[in-house]
Amino acid sequence: MKRLVCFSYVDVIGEIWLPGIGPCAQRISLRPYDIENIRDGGGKITRESIEQWLRTHAGDFRSITDFSASIEDGEDTLDFAWANEESECVHSDCMYPDRD
Repeated sequence: MKRLVCFSYVDVIGEIWLPGIGPCAQRISLRPYDIENIRDGGGKITRESIEQWLRTHAGDFRSITDFSASIEDGEDTLDFAWANEESECVHSDCMYPDRD
């Protein structure tokens, strides 16, 4: 028997509240409750609705520079790429500093 495990997350880069640290990164795991709160007024999940949700739910960050997301919505997987292609490298450097 095979099992398929799906999970939703948002990868974030930005500035945290502690000044002078530089860019920081985090992966935020999303629960079904979070996904429902990310939906816009029309019930859709958009880049803008994710950004709005992050403004009130990414408390470790003073400001968010960029994000990417992979969200399971029923049978569909919604993937939102980084707005800036360099952001993926910044996120990787922050999360895994010892890797090349």
